[in-house]
Amino acid sequence: MTQIGLFDAPLSLISGEHGEVSYHAGFLPPDLADACFRKLRDGVDWHAQRRVTYEREVDVPRLTAHFPLEGLRAGSAPKGVAPDAAGVLVDMAARVTAALGTPFNSVGLNFYRDGNDSVAPHNDRLQDLVKGEPIALLSLGGTRRMLIRPKTRGEPAIPIDLEAGSLLVMSWSSQLHYTHGIAKTKAPVGERISVAFRVRPRED
Repeated sequence: MTQIGLFDAPLSLISGEHGEVSYHAGFLPPDLADACFRKLRDGVDWHAQRRVTYEREVDVPRLTAHFPLEGLRAGSAPKGVAPDAAGVLVDMAARVTAALGTPFNSVGLNFYRDGNDSVAPHNDRLQDLVKGEPIALLSLGGTRRMLIRPKTRGEPAIPIDLEAGSLLVMSWSSQLHYTHGIAKTKAPVGERISVAFRVRPRED
């Protein structure tokens, strides 16, 4: 699924007919990961969203932002992202694209401000993705634990601590059989940004 070298010692979390998920610690060196985190935290116009859950409208427990990569690569920072932050996104996209050999064209960001911020167990919306292309999640800032859960009842969840500079790669088919989420925690945790690269269908 990936072209990342063996020297990176990826950790295979899932492998088989139901898809692949791998974890690559230290994909970005610590100093670069820290600089990228600060530029994105301070240079992105983060949005608080609302959603309807059980017939009630509630706050989404994290801040978000989304950008097409085409405009960023062309050197035109879209509304809502400072030039320095746009440069960070272009650089990270280039690194991930080169490592995976995947033509990523979309980036989504989640900002977890503290342990009260979370994302419920879910799979990516497959209708919004190009079939067969992986999803790559680059983590910056504080470490948070993700649980990858099989959709088959009775099978245990797979925990993975997403450290700063790490890359989690999930195959398209894994979204059919597993969910992933980050639960709230009372433990002291630092601010975290998740940078998700995807291949979206191009509009005609």
